[in-house]
Amino acid sequence: MSPIVKRKGEKFTLPSKYLLFILTIICAGAIILTFNTNIFSGALNTAVGYVIIPFEKGISSVGGWLSNRSEELVQIRSLLSENESLKAKIDDLTMENTILQQERYELSTLRELYQLDSQYEGYEKVGARIIAKDTGNWFHSFVIDKGEEDGIAIDMNVIAGGGLVGRIADVGPNWSKVTSIIADNSNVSGKVLATSDYLVVSGDLELYGSGVIKFEKLVDSAGKVVEGDKIVTSNISPKYLPNILIGYISSLEVDANNITKSGQLTPAVDFEHLEEVLVIRQLKQSMEE
Repeated sequence: MSPIVKRKGEKFTLPSKYLLFILTIICAGAIILTFNTNIFSGALNTAVGYVIIPFEKGISSVGGWLSNRSEELVQIRSLLSENESLKAKIDDLTMENTILQQERYELSTLRELYQLDSQYEGYEKVGARIIAKDTGNWFHSFVIDKGEEDGIAIDMNVIAGGGLVGRIADVGPNWSKVTSIIADNSNVSGKVLATSDYLVVSGDLELYGSGVIKFEKLVDSAGKVVEGDKIVTSNISPKYLPNILIGYISSLEVDANNITKSGQLTPAVDFEHLEEVLVIRQLKQSMEE
């Protein structure tokens, strides 16, 4: 049954949507007749004005509100677009800054390697990048991207930063494995540069957690060795070339036998942040032949 037509006995009601539609038609017609014709005049025109004017004001108010909201939406969209653009610029600047920092770090590393290359200019060397390492915080054992195809052989010495890193322990066609001097199984024959007194430097990963490794069997009969003295590889080392800097004495004490001394030294190389190294392509054995 129609929502307008009611059964007999029921009170007649008109749904609001129909009522609003009818009033809109009446008001629109009245507006046209009032302002475009002379049909209404005098009191009727005034009465119509009381009805029409508020209606027009309401429409105008709604229209103004919608217009303001539309402008606000346009502004919001503009601000969102500008925000996205600024975010993109920030991302680009962040990326550029990261690249510049990386390039500066690589330049610093290359400068250190160049200085090291000049320091040991008597040896033929090849640069290599570290591509893998054993577990742990320190570079006690790692793999480089150079191998037999680059003239690398087992027991060749590896240097970086300030001095000795270790030696080649294994080699493949295009890779090599390096054992560093801080590894637990490492022993290097060294000497005090100032006095030429011999000693043995031993790796100790647990001790290197404090930034040092140990040395022992130092015979310092003249008592001239002091903290801060440089330790270099000795000429009697079976695997290491002579006079490569190992580190600096940080502590020194007399052993129980009152003959030898032992202590700790700070390595010249930072074994926590290695990335590139130099491999000396000359074996100690070839020097003795």
